[in-house]
Amino acid sequence: MKQKMQTISEKLKTQVKILAALVAAFWIIVILNEVVLERILVIANGCGLSRGLNALGIVPHSFIGLRGILFAPFLHGSFYHVAANTAPFIVLGWLVMLRNINDFYFVSVIAAVVGGLGTWLVGRPCSVHIGASGVIFGYFGYLLFRGYFERSFVAIGISIAIALTYGGLIWGVLPTQSYISWEGHLFGFIGGIIAAKFLSPSKSDQ
Repeated sequence: MKQKMQTISEKLKTQVKILAALVAAFWIIVILNEVVLERILVIANGCGLSRGLNALGIVPHSFIGLRGILFAPFLHGSFYHVAANTAPFIVLGWLVMLRNINDFYFVSVIAAVVGGLGTWLVGRPCSVHIGASGVIFGYFGYLLFRGYFERSFVAIGISIAIALTYGGLIWGVLPTQSYISWEGHLFGFIGGIIAAKFLSPSKSDQ
C-alpha cells in the first residue's frame, strides 16, 4: 500500500510539473511579447510584416503560415487571452493525463496538428490564429468521446462529468464572434475525437 501511494504521489508530481511548465511558458511568452517584443520585433507572416511573436501564428492559405501549427498554441494576444485559457488547460489537461501521461502528449499533438491544418485550410485569408484554445478543445473532444469509444465505467463517468461542467464549450465551435478562432476550436475538437478513437482499446483487448 505504501509503495502504491508513493507511485501515485510521484505520478501526480510529474503531472503537476508538466502542466506548470507549459502554463509558465504561456505566461512568459505573452509577458515578453506584450512588454518588449511587440516594440522591437518585426516578422513576415505571409501577408506582410507584423510586430511581435504573434506573427508566428497560423495564417490560412499562406505557406509560411503553416509554421503556426507549431507556435500558435504557445502564443496569446493579451493577458486576458492567456488568463482565459489557463484554467481549462490545467483542468482538462490533467484529466487527459490522469490515466497515462503519454495520452496527454498524444492528444495535444493530434489536436494541435488537426486543429492547425483545419484552420489553415478554411480560415479567412490573412487572418492570424493564435492561442491554446484549439488544444483545449481537443482535450474537451477527447474526454467527451472517450466514454463512447471505451465503454468503461470510468471513461463514461468522466465524459458525463465533462458534458455537465464544460458542455457550454461546444458553442465555441460555431462562428459566433469574428475575433474568436472558431476554426481552431472546431478542428481541435475533431482532433480530440480522433485521438479518443485511436487511444481506445480494441474490441479484442476488452
